[in-house]
Amino acid sequence: MPGIVASNSRLTWYDFLMHTNLTLWVGFNVFVLAMLALDLGVFHRKAHAVKVREAILWSVMWIALAGVFNIVLYFGFGGERALEFLTGYLIEKSLSIDNLFVFLIIFSYFRVPAEFQHRVLFWGVLGALVMRAAFIAGGVALIERFHWIMYIFGGFLILTGIKMSQHKDRELHPDRNPVVRLTRRMFSISSNYHGQSLFARENGHRVATPLFLVLLVIETTDVVFAVDSIPAILAISRDPFIVYTSNVFAILGLRSLYFALAGIMQMFHFIHYGLSAILVFVGTKMLLSDIYKIPIAISLGLIAAIIAASIIASILWPQRSEI
Repeated sequence: MPGIVASNSRLTWYDFLMHTNLTLWVGFNVFVLAMLALDLGVFHRKAHAVKVREAILWSVMWIALAGVFNIVLYFGFGGERALEFLTGYLIEKSLSIDNLFVFLIIFSYFRVPAEFQHRVLFWGVLGALVMRAAFIAGGVALIERFHWIMYIFGGFLILTGIKMSQHKDRELHPDRNPVVRLTRRMFSISSNYHGQSLFARENGHRVATPLFLVLLVIETTDVVFAVDSIPAILAISRDPFIVYTSNVFAILGLRSLYFALAGIMQMFHFIHYGLSAILVFVGTKMLLSDIYKIPIAISLGLIAAIIAASIIASILWPQRSEI
């Protein structure tokens, strides 16, 4: 394929730059930047609390765009690449549910006003895109240069999945975050929010606002999530373009998904079992890749079934409220 590198080829960075159609990369990133500019500069130019209806419409739009992109991949590069993208997108989308619970905890801890939450998530997503690109580049390069590291990734995913199944409630202590502690030493931190500003002036001195701390916590926690999600999608495809685009579409829809589900996220109390099962499965797929390659269609079907089962179970057996 002239546009996308084969996932099972021995790839060097020179080959990647020479044989990958850079127009795809440039065009895709221009599209992403245009959508982000439209989102922030037009639809969310003024700070406001995002309503559920608005969030649902944006969620549907992002999912629809991912669907259209998947169709383009199908007709442009074949069913195999399209299935890889769809499976990777589904994995990243399901794992991002864990992020939503963390967002809820962070916003509650810092008492972030509803009208400022979208803006801080916007900048958080922008930073996440840059970090994910770096993680993907590093992950692909490591696997292609040191094939044995794939087994480390696989074992890590299995252990992470088992650990996730044993600890339902994610403990998060933003005040213990080392980046937050360092920031408190380097900057004077205001006790008040100054609109959507990350920095402000108080009594003639420049201070960081609580919104800046919130952004730091979100960015640093995304690094932790990337450690899980990037190896997971590398078990599905090692094509940098497929891995990157599926990650980007999942992350872009994360903000609207948060506002759409913020009020009902606690209903999905079985979802962490589903996520742990997915991690164990993709970790096993990585470990077995040299012995037996699980067909991508089977992987897609199994992952979709796990997600559906965890959601249905949460609805059929609702969590009892503690008295």
